[in-house]
Amino acid sequence: MVAIIKTGGKQYTVTENDVIKIEKLNNDVGDKVSFDEVLLVSNDGDIKVGKPFVEGAKVNAVVEEQGKGDKVIIFKFKRKKDYRKKRGHRQPYTKVRIESIEA
Repeated sequence: MVAIIKTGGKQYTVTENDVIKIEKLNNDVGDKVSFDEVLLVSNDGDIKVGKPFVEGAKVNAVVEEQGKGDKVIIFKFKRKKDYRKKRGHRQPYTKVRIESIEA
């Protein structure tokens, strides 16, 4: 069973027992999370497409980890003007394991 969910402004294709990194959620490790914004559900060739979401469909997951991603360096430079600016950023994420897909 495959589903496409929407969370954090992004879309993810998931199956059962997948581990994915999504935008940070305010949940503790071990908490159960359910995603109601399911855009598509496919079960052995039977495809249900939502308008915009599939009614009654839900994806259940459990939070495994909260963390920060790799550092991204932002370096701005203008030649001959002695202008240099260096910034770094680490995007927070939540790692979740998909437990079940209900359609």
